[in-house]
Amino acid sequence: MYKSIVVGTGPSGLTAAIYLARANLHPLVIEGAQPGGQLTTTTEVENFPGFPEGVLGPELMERMRKQAERFGAEFKNGWVEEVDFSGSPLKLILEGGEELTSETVILSTGASAKYLGIPGEQEYVGRGVSTCATCDGFFFRGKRIIVVGGGDSAMEEAGFLTRFASSVTVVHRRDELRASKIMQERVRENDKVKWALNRRPLEIATDDGGTVIGLKVRNNANGQEELIEAEGVFVAIGHTPNTGFLSGAVATDEQGYIVVAPGTTRTSAPGVFACGDVQDTRYRQAITAAASGCMAAMDCEKYLDGDMVHDWSKML
Repeated sequence: MYKSIVVGTGPSGLTAAIYLARANLHPLVIEGAQPGGQLTTTTEVENFPGFPEGVLGPELMERMRKQAERFGAEFKNGWVEEVDFSGSPLKLILEGGEELTSETVILSTGASAKYLGIPGEQEYVGRGVSTCATCDGFFFRGKRIIVVGGGDSAMEEAGFLTRFASSVTVVHRRDELRASKIMQERVRENDKVKWALNRRPLEIATDDGGTVIGLKVRNNANGQEELIEAEGVFVAIGHTPNTGFLSGAVATDEQGYIVVAPGTTRTSAPGVFACGDVQDTRYRQAITAAASGCMAAMDCEKYLDGDMVHDWSKML
């Protein structure tokens, strides 16, 4: 039986593994289908402290992994299909039926950005297509940008991107936005923002050299196809937390994000902690994920030492 198992290997999971390993807890880290998380699909990361010249996303994750291994963390490739957190020890069932047991579990499975499912979208992630304005907006300074979405997150992304872009065009498949009135008003007051409502995205448009030149859309009013020219396309239609495998083993909100006790990483299940984007609906940054990974490891260590009393009244 393990002292601690970390599920997920993004910035939060790897940071938790580093701290647990340095505490001589010999954690087992379960790597899923995308070791390193969403940062492995990012080209240059310029806002992670300690890298003044920037660092490639995959390189940053590989460095963090090696750091965890250096202190004794063990890595295992697999997919957790089922958990049992009803008692001690905690149980995880991997794809293929292998059962693992541990005194504590840290959940750092992240949240996956929702995509449109159109041609060219996945192929050009990190090369003109993005799902994170805070991460990638800087690279589009002085350029034309498209933001796809009609909710609050899309309005927030559009407003933020006007700091860098020469223009931001909001594309939405309906003629009315879902965003709150105040969010809409803020964006509509910005002279850099243009609108392409009632248009359905069809395809990421590129030139012969593979450079993104815009977004092909269909005008729902007349059925005509149009090309909205831009150098960058930001998809802002939300995120899905990777919590389906938990099947209610810990408390989640209405969107599926894990609920943690305020100011901690404790979940509703004793000995189970959550960090990173799987419990963060607001910030979703590599550095905030790493910070919460540190918190989870420290909470986990205190729990194992018997210094943490589980207070159910503060969970929800």
